Amino acid sequence: MPPHTSIGAVESSLDQLIPVEFRADLVLELRDASGALVLAIVIEVQRDMDPDKKFSWPTYVTVVRARKRCGTVVLVIAPDAGVAAWAAENIDLGLGLGNVAPLVLGPAVVPEITDPAEAEKDAELAVLSAVAHGNGPNGLTVVKAALVALGRLDQEHAMVYFQVIWSGLREPMRRALEALVMERQIEGEARFPFVRELMDRSELKGLREGELKGKRDTLLRLLARAEIMLTESERARIQACTDIATLDRWLDNVLGAKTAADVLS
Repeated sequence: MPPHTSIGAVESSLDQLIPVEFRADLVLELRDASGALVLAIVIEVQRDMDPDKKFSWPTYVTVVRARKRCGTVVLVIAPDAGVAAWAAENIDLGLGLGNVAPLVLGPAVVPEITDPAEAEKDAELAVLSAVAHGNGPNGLTVVKAALVALGRLDQEHAMVYFQVIWSGLREPMRRALEALVMERQIEGEARFPFVRELMDRSELKGLREGELKGKRDTLLRLLARAEIMLTESERARIQACTDIATLDRWLDNVLGAKTAADVLS
């Protein structure tokens, strides 16, 4: 890391030079004591292997670098060890003349923090722990510890960090966390009322809808590339699906499938 004295979350929309659908999860700027930019970090939470990312990640780097006029890297937070290994592969930009090498934070390099007191000592590390281990055997305990740690932060940062955690959780853990929050069963909940407020105001519903749309679009693109034809009813079934686990299963089924029935089984 270059010497710097501050770090801040900035606009993460990358639609200035490229289509609007290219949007990173988060973009951070590092500045030195004089306020000059020294590094931009494009953060992506990656739960699954998505071939399209090997094309969009270099785009993120070049667009942010052109806009910010500073060095830029992609940092991938991957809760799954296999996904982390896949994300760490060099991306050849063509003829071996250039490449993008994403930085990756996977479960192997992030400690599992289950003690709220320990989480409060380093809220950012607790957030990474929740993303890396939130879907594991101790996932709910890890997430609860991270939420307690967020109570030490100002609401703006805490809300951003919570959304990063939420993006990394799979459907069963999301439902379990929602149940605990709604039943007020998380220690120290009074210190982070924004979680309930987010749920009450349906921001998380918006995040969920965005994730569902992304998976539907990816599935349709993969089917088109595999030259698998869809009937109108099959296409409507995909567009109407609101279960992330089902969409994930269909995405996995595309590999080796010959017909839409093989995928939508």
